[in-house]
Amino acid sequence: MSQRVASHPEYTVRFQEDLEVPGARIPLTADLCLWERAVAVGQRVLWLHTYGERYADETAGRPYGRVLLPRDRPRCVEEIPDDAEAMPEMLAYDPVTQDLWVGCGRISPVPRAVREYQVSGMNVLDKWFGYRRRDPAGKRRLELDHVAAPRWLPVWTTELLELLNVLGLLVREEPAQAALFEEVCAGPLITVTDLTTEGILPVPTEATKPLKATSDAGDALFDL
Repeated sequence: MSQRVASHPEYTVRFQEDLEVPGARIPLTADLCLWERAVAVGQRVLWLHTYGERYADETAGRPYGRVLLPRDRPRCVEEIPDDAEAMPEMLAYDPVTQDLWVGCGRISPVPRAVREYQVSGMNVLDKWFGYRRRDPAGKRRLELDHVAAPRWLPVWTTELLELLNVLGLLVREEPAQAALFEEVCAGPLITVTDLTTEGILPVPTEATKPLKATSDAGDALFDL
């Protein structure tokens, strides 16, 4: 249920005070129609989060592995150089022209909401670029931590365009998510008492244990 009603800014605004204490607050609707709508929205959001690899459904407009904006897609207007001297050090953004500068390269159009897209207070584009810039982000504890790509890889440009398409589509989902969220909060909700009466709460101890990784080859990493 969390992806349906919580993965958008309106949720954070409404529960900002409550979220000061760790732990998600997820309103569970008791309205079957709202629940089904929320499930459909959640499937689309998870489809986007996984770049079309989960919850793909052609009939619902969710083709497998193809997540693209229907129009106004970002494109590389000026190529990001792949020589060592021009390795990008920072991102720059012009909200008027909607240009995203990656070093000397330029991608457009990138709406402001996409450039500023955050998850739990973390800017997604800054985080993505941070590990690919000239001086990559991250702690340097081991010798290998100091090894970094000397130049911009063309595949990174492709990955960045894919990410921008995903973020653009997520931004477009936010109004529908916010409207649904308001309907859920205003309607009948499933309470802790309801869940306890039905025997769903308290959660059984075995259900809180981490899943054990298994494989067809057995538990051993190597079978010598």
